[in-house]
Amino acid sequence: MYTKMHSLLVTTSYYTSFLAKLTDVSDEAYVIGVDVKHKMCYYMNMNEKKLLDLYPEYDRLQKEYGSRGLHSIYHGGCICNPDLFFVFMNPTAKNVASSEKWTGLRAPWIGTKRIWELFVRIGRFDEELFEDIKKKKADDWTPEFAESVYQEVSLNRLFISNFAKCTRLDAKKVSDTVYREYLPLLEEEISIVKPHKVILLGNQVSSLFLGEKISVSKNRKKKYNRDIMGMTVHCYPVFYPVGNGYMNIDKAVEDLKWIIEQAEV
Repeated sequence: MYTKMHSLLVTTSYYTSFLAKLTDVSDEAYVIGVDVKHKMCYYMNMNEKKLLDLYPEYDRLQKEYGSRGLHSIYHGGCICNPDLFFVFMNPTAKNVASSEKWTGLRAPWIGTKRIWELFVRIGRFDEELFEDIKKKKADDWTPEFAESVYQEVSLNRLFISNFAKCTRLDAKKVSDTVYREYLPLLEEEISIVKPHKVILLGNQVSSLFLGEKISVSKNRKKKYNRDIMGMTVHCYPVFYPVGNGYMNIDKAVEDLKWIIEQAEV
């Protein structure tokens, strides 16, 4: 499970209300359990709860559009106003978290190596941790190691997601029709975490999200504003930096460094 349970010491005067109805303790915390004996209340960040509420629909769509025997991959990173919200395409079986046997968080790129180079080169990932990643084979990743990787992602104020959460055996192109099924869910993700900037990776992702034909090579360092549930979102098309797109990683790094430096207007 992506979320962690946190504990909050509460006074006796709160017990009745907590036991009668588990409800919000603030705009940022959601109560999920009470330990009367030890005077503890267990809660999660409200954004965590909202994101968890999306999982059943992701899993339903996995059964419809994903490969049999694989689990949908969700998202990971900073869930409260991240600097950058990365939108990749869709996960494949190379992500070890797509195994039904995996017991850790199901976030993008777990068990892979090359994508973490991108985050190191834009100054948003620890180099020593990247060296550890490069030494590991996919099967060497443990839930605990994956957690440490995404703690680093969160500390660097990044949120990593895929447009489509359906995991497939290989990297064959996903149709626009399938991506459109996921668009409302992606918009809801963005509305929950409220990022400063959204990074759209590749032509297909950029075009479908912005609702117009986009060629990244012709729209480098260009900002698009998009309204999502009453919120203006600053979006930037960027070259896809992995797989067949690895040849463009230098351009992606250059553009991302420029994007990071831009003040919000």
